[in-house]
Amino acid sequence: MKYRTIGTDPATRREVSVFALGAMLFGSRTDEKTSFALLDRYVEAGGTFIDTSDNYAFWEDGGQGGQSEELLGRWRRSRGIGDEIVIATKLGARPLAPGTSYVDNPEGLSAKVIRESAERSRERLGVAKLDLLYAHIDDPTVPLQETVEGFAALVGEGTVGLLGVSNQSAWRVDRARTLAAAAGLPGYEVLQYEHSYLRPRTDLPSGLFPDGTLGAVGPDMLGYLRAEPRLTLVAYSPLLKGAYVRPDRLQPDYDHPGTPARFTALQEVARETGATVNQVVLAWLLGGELPVIPLVGASSMAQLEENLAAVDLELTPEQRARLDAAH
Repeated sequence: MKYRTIGTDPATRREVSVFALGAMLFGSRTDEKTSFALLDRYVEAGGTFIDTSDNYAFWEDGGQGGQSEELLGRWRRSRGIGDEIVIATKLGARPLAPGTSYVDNPEGLSAKVIRESAERSRERLGVAKLDLLYAHIDDPTVPLQETVEGFAALVGEGTVGLLGVSNQSAWRVDRARTLAAAAGLPGYEVLQYEHSYLRPRTDLPSGLFPDGTLGAVGPDMLGYLRAEPRLTLVAYSPLLKGAYVRPDRLQPDYDHPGTPARFTALQEVARETGATVNQVVLAWLLGGELPVIPLVGASSMAQLEENLAAVDLELTPEQRARLDAAH
């Protein structure tokens, strides 16, 4: 395994594995025995960065979520896991009532919700301190200053380490970080967005949230990350939910002339390296100019082993240039 540091403050920064394990469906679609086996193997391989959310996976049972955090809490206790494993969770997108969703009935990002939701996550996970806490979605109904101060208060009290943000536009992220810096408060240091080798169209509305902010990293966010090199991008859905081996699963916003060209380049490099297409995608993310940590889910041991092996795949400069140039 390889590692990188997230965060800049010596008091809160953490060293984590370059491959994060997504626990979204653990405790719901993926049963406890399988989930525990995958978590054990991940840690055995040197993995130290696990991702969940307080709303995972409400859509599986028509509830409000919490199954993933609860399972991770049981796993931690049964294995004697301490702070050597960094567990990231999120708040803001938990539905307020069973049968509703984050689209029409989200918990939001008020100071009250931030405090109460973080406390419930700590209880489910069985931890005194949340290693990394994300704002899962934007909440334009709450003043941004309130949200910034609500998250910062938890860091100041020692119940949260690092702060992160997901599924928000680049300008909103920048404004929140500017407000925090101006007040001398901790701000977002880790950004979690969909990011992969294939690129979606940018001329179509994307996303499931009302303001369309859920979707792949676009040019604005990539530019922001280049201008802020101390930030870390955690790339969710890097394998596009199996679309690299099942192209029929690609979403409509990937239907453009650049997709076949990039598929061709990807397959050529896979043949040259003897690796799978998925492994080449992960290696491309890991070795790029930006500090990217792929966040990959797994429902079987075979999937996990394939993903873990990508950490040691080194692309040549020529292969990377060819992949980058395809369009």
